[in-house]
Amino acid sequence: MRIAVTGASGLIGSALVRSLLADGHQVLRLVRREPTAPREVRWDPKRRYVDLGGLAGCEAVVHLAGAGVGDHRWTEAYKQEIRDSRVLGTEAVADAVAKLDPRPKVLVSGSAIGIYGDTGDRVVDESTPPGTGFLAEVCQEWEQATAAAGAAGVRTAIARTGLVVARGGGAWGRLFPLFKAGLGGRLGSGRQYWSFIALHDHIAALRYLIDTPGLSGPVNLTAPEPVTNREVTAAMGRVLHRPTLAAVPAPALRIALGEFAQDVLSSQRVVPRRLLESGFAFALPEIDQSIRAALADER
Repeated sequence: MRIAVTGASGLIGSALVRSLLADGHQVLRLVRREPTAPREVRWDPKRRYVDLGGLAGCEAVVHLAGAGVGDHRWTEAYKQEIRDSRVLGTEAVADAVAKLDPRPKVLVSGSAIGIYGDTGDRVVDESTPPGTGFLAEVCQEWEQATAAAGAAGVRTAIARTGLVVARGGGAWGRLFPLFKAGLGGRLGSGRQYWSFIALHDHIAALRYLIDTPGLSGPVNLTAPEPVTNREVTAAMGRVLHRPTLAAVPAPALRIALGEFAQDVLSSQRVVPRRLLESGFAFALPEIDQSIRAALADER
């Protein structure tokens, strides 16, 4: 297949591109600069511009680009960047998909389980209404920004991503060095649920969304059994053979992270009902397996 990918240089995008290329697919990378290599396509999310000629013949588009939620302290300016990078970029991609002739068969567009807000101990799936808070509001706008593609008849799957267990980036990319140094520990009470997914399973799930005609709308990309932060801490200690006596109290997190601390301390017990019901099989459903796989990727 001829598949276009935004966010191709990020943690998930780069792993997806490697997987697609390994299986013989042709991958077009959307870039914000002037293209300097074959199969690069220019786009400018803030101007809602995509080079339609460069996307000609694409059978699938995977849209993963967006400013990192935890990359900077949440000033009002950076919160606007988080929103704009997702909403404006998604509108640009969805409009481009709608204008192509012939149109791609599918648009897989990123989102996040942040849409559910703090769910406490309550189990939630794709049928659960959106929650409240900054990230929940951003995710709602982000998903709504795909409307043009759906209106044009393009199957649109929304990948609501959980916490990806990987060494090379994201939340776990920051945890590994701390735990390796023996400085890891629970965050706040440790009772909050973390809905994780191994990077391997995340890439497999994205490809499953590309290849499965019956899947459209929101799909949770999380492992079947969420675990608490306390359980994550214990698993990291077991796998890395390090003590996990350190703990970061909630007030210290709020001082260090500002408003973002509330999302770090929130609980999201999210299950992938639609993936499981459609027949998707997780290779690494347990937290210890996911951590070991991330370490194996390091070697």
